[in-house]
Amino acid sequence: MLNFDLSTPTRIVFGKGVQAQVGEALKPLAKKVLLHYGGGSIKRSGLYDEITASLTAAGIAFVELGGVVPNPRLSLVREGIALCRAERVDLVLAVGGGSAIDSAKAIAIGACEEGDVWQRFYVNGETLQHVLPVATVLTIPAAGSESSTASVISNDEEQRKLPYGSEKLRPVVSFINPELFFTLPKNQIANGVADMVSHVFERYFTNTTHVDLTDALCEAVLRVIFKNAPIVFADPSNYEAWCEIGFAANVAHTDLLGMGRQEDWACHGMEHEVSAIYDVAHGAGLAVITPAWMEYVHSANPGMFVQFAVNVMGVEGSFRQPEELIKEAIARLRAFFVSLGLPSTLRELGVGEENLELMARRYTNALPGQQEHTPGGLKKLNWQDVLNIYQLAK
Repeated sequence: MLNFDLSTPTRIVFGKGVQAQVGEALKPLAKKVLLHYGGGSIKRSGLYDEITASLTAAGIAFVELGGVVPNPRLSLVREGIALCRAERVDLVLAVGGGSAIDSAKAIAIGACEEGDVWQRFYVNGETLQHVLPVATVLTIPAAGSESSTASVISNDEEQRKLPYGSEKLRPVVSFINPELFFTLPKNQIANGVADMVSHVFERYFTNTTHVDLTDALCEAVLRVIFKNAPIVFADPSNYEAWCEIGFAANVAHTDLLGMGRQEDWACHGMEHEVSAIYDVAHGAGLAVITPAWMEYVHSANPGMFVQFAVNVMGVEGSFRQPEELIKEAIARLRAFFVSLGLPSTLRELGVGEENLELMARRYTNALPGQQEHTPGGLKKLNWQDVLNIYQLAK
């Protein structure tokens, strides 16, 4: 087990009707907030009215900025930064899923830091000194952004999608009411499930030994997701199953599951290159990339994948035939994604041959005049490895 330093200060307020507590929770933190959200669904559902009424009752002024889309755009982030500065906002309140929260975090950075938020932080990775506090009301369980350190933003002009992480980006408080998930379209449910599963995989598949506790935690979270996802997919109003999914998605990305172990994150990086160019849903991209990655890298640590096959996917067979156990586990994972209506190939996502090498080189920085790096933890990947995985996923 590796040394670790864990701090997860986000207050999680979970359960029925908790969004009504937003105003009182934020009252000690802000006099004026930016209310940041996506399309019109929060207004049609009445959630917008509930939240604004709660803010008003607590004496908190607000300005608003809607328009967040999947793969949140840098252009809207810059608009939000300007609004926060002009209105002297104290806090950014994101209402939505991972995209709204990621966008809110980027706005919170740029509202306090000088210079271009994209170049300084998402490209150059500078250390964050000052940031507005962020709070969230979650409407889509998936990304875990409601208590994570991460933000991912897309730059349309450059066709780049880059992450940035800092402990300062963890939201101060997040409200999770599983009732708000009842009206989610099935494609959003499926994409969210693929994303939360991947968040566990990126931590679970490791070469670090003597991590029995986090192994067991990862496996338990995965089993809970695999059990309850088909239930909410078939019956979106099943509150108890949504509680399991919502809590699992949150735990998957608080960093607890990665403590003491080397993490991987290659699948996320490869998918970011795909969605940067083709603007596909993040979860759908992960559903395609992840099984292909498993096929390509499992020989680097077959024992880890046999453990996954037996403890998570319930594969039975002879330990003297590890390859067969692993193949069956990967096949079951693909079948699970397909059962939720997710794609299994890049072709289904509209991704052709034309950009595969570009994406592989860009992800690994194997470009003219640049120093190539090799992402991945369980197996280091050069640009040719990444291209091979894209080809397997094609």
